[in-house]
Amino acid sequence: MSKIVVIGGSSGANNALKLILPILPHDLPAAILIVTHIGSHRSMLPEILGRHSKLPVRHATDGEPIIPGRVLLAPPDVHLMVARNDGRAFARLVHGPKENHSRPAVDPLFRTAASVFGPDAIGVILSGYLDDGTVGLQAVKACGGSALVQNPLESEASDMPASAVKYVDVDRVLGIDEIGPALLELTRTDGQERTKDKQSAMPSRPSWIDIENRISAKDSDMDDLERIGKLSSLTCPDCSGSLWEIQAKGPIRYRCHTGHAFTSNVLKALQSGAVEDAIWSAIRALHEQERLCSKLAEKELQASRQLEAAEYQAMATQARAHSQVLRDVISARTLVSRDDV
Repeated sequence: MSKIVVIGGSSGANNALKLILPILPHDLPAAILIVTHIGSHRSMLPEILGRHSKLPVRHATDGEPIIPGRVLLAPPDVHLMVARNDGRAFARLVHGPKENHSRPAVDPLFRTAASVFGPDAIGVILSGYLDDGTVGLQAVKACGGSALVQNPLESEASDMPASAVKYVDVDRVLGIDEIGPALLELTRTDGQERTKDKQSAMPSRPSWIDIENRISAKDSDMDDLERIGKLSSLTCPDCSGSLWEIQAKGPIRYRCHTGHAFTSNVLKALQSGAVEDAIWSAIRALHEQERLCSKLAEKELQASRQLEAAEYQAMATQARAHSQVLRDVISARTLVSRDDV
């Protein structure tokens, strides 16, 4: 089987790809599959990256064979995954549950490529926020593949590379100008030969990889989830279902039975957003209460009911004070978040 290079990133990754792709020759002996967090919006990324690549660049289509010398990008709003049938690898596009609040996400591509290609898979994590891709890169390494990471200090957004370095036994941490040459070297090295001396010590593919691949492909049930996780007291921010804490090497992760997956960092970010949304909703309600009570106070004054007018005006004043307290809470939360960054 030929090699596969899987690349994942988010903010800043496209700029990195514009520097990596020009180095790779048109006869590269590997296929390249790329996921960046493009969401559900129409993407011009194939045209943009194609101007910087000797290899043809386009969105993947479901079921197409994975062959060397092509760059396939994840289309909007679907996971790009790798499958195999009768010894042939092909691309699979799945509108499955979001992982790390992204679709397409990096982890499903990396996990499935690791499962199909084993030691012939090369995973690359580029610039991006939070930590999608870390667990996928763990899968690449667990199946005998190679793991490259952009130097966090040179990344526009260091979160994804830093997380990979922290939680994965990466082979190389490279500057952006070093990644292309490293890929040339690795794709021209026989993966089976490279790992021959390690075959006796190499563990079999961990069961969690196959289980999570089935979950991403929407071909699993709750029994699968219970094999890799323990029910927590938390709920899924995407579907409000129960979350299972995945019992595996860090980072701490969660999955719900419908398939949504989150690292603890992504879950915390989503919860913070939900808290802020709730506070703004409370501020809106208090503004409306203040306005209503002020109008009622005016009505009572017009009717010469001084006591009732004073009560309504006190309510309006209290609502205004409470709304200011909540605004101060949001300001304090924003300052804390900036300090964390």
